[in-house]
Amino acid sequence: MLNTKYLLKKSFGTFNPAQVKPRVTQLLIDGKFVNSVSGKTFDTYNPATEEKITSVQEADRADVDKAVKAARKAFDNGPWRRMSAYERGRLMYKLADLIEKNFDEICALEALDNGKPFTFAQAADIALVVKTIRYYAGWADKIHGDTVPIGGPHFCYTRDEPVGVVGQIIPWNFPALMLAWKLGPALATGCTTVVKTAEQTPLTALRIGELAMEAGFPEGVINILSGYGPTAGQALAQHALVDKVAFTGSTEVGYEIMRTAHKNNLKRITLELGGKSANIIMDDADIDLGIR
Repeated sequence: MLNTKYLLKKSFGTFNPAQVKPRVTQLLIDGKFVNSVSGKTFDTYNPATEEKITSVQEADRADVDKAVKAARKAFDNGPWRRMSAYERGRLMYKLADLIEKNFDEICALEALDNGKPFTFAQAADIALVVKTIRYYAGWADKIHGDTVPIGGPHFCYTRDEPVGVVGQIIPWNFPALMLAWKLGPALATGCTTVVKTAEQTPLTALRIGELAMEAGFPEGVINILSGYGPTAGQALAQHALVDKVAFTGSTEVGYEIMRTAHKNNLKRITLELGGKSANIIMDDADIDLGIR
């Protein structure tokens, strides 16, 4: 269990979140941190102070192509899909341990880049990242097929296999936790991934990507790109070598992904759109007031 009370006490004692600086600002492609093909960068700001934090390498279509091909190679020819489920889970547990080891630093990055209070990132965001990755690590060796009764002298069974390369596009509101929610099930099932972060909040994903490399994930299994939706996001959703797209964001962009993601192949698509904060309006309520 993550000892949140201890972490809060430790942070106020010897740790100063204001002194944390980003360690990684490049793109993670095929196990290495690299500059964008174009050489372009963009600035990321602390929304609480409107001060510039750092400049980050900006991915566009060429970088997406490199990352997807790395993920495709890692899936088709690399060790990840052929690795035992137990070993996949072990690496995921190791990643969770490294995030916990660097807990305060990652909380500070999340607060810096997202603008939320440092204590919120401690108590909720990053604590849940650790729990999420450990949860899915536990599922890695518990995904089973079925034996199906069938007429005649036949043996019939099902076997679950990984979908393939998954393109994952995450929003700005819970950057690290959204990353964990996307990576967890994909990695546990043997898929390889290309993640496009929100342009407002790229820093924690890049740092967690660095820790994934430290944990020993094979090259190309986890690729992380910082960039904009109309360039990097669109290129990822449309890429012919991507087998599935998972998107969390606006309904408007979700519609666009639905329209264009099938352009080059029949991708599977998962969309989490603007479906929060619903209201239940009772029969005796003022409907006009309720819909304002």
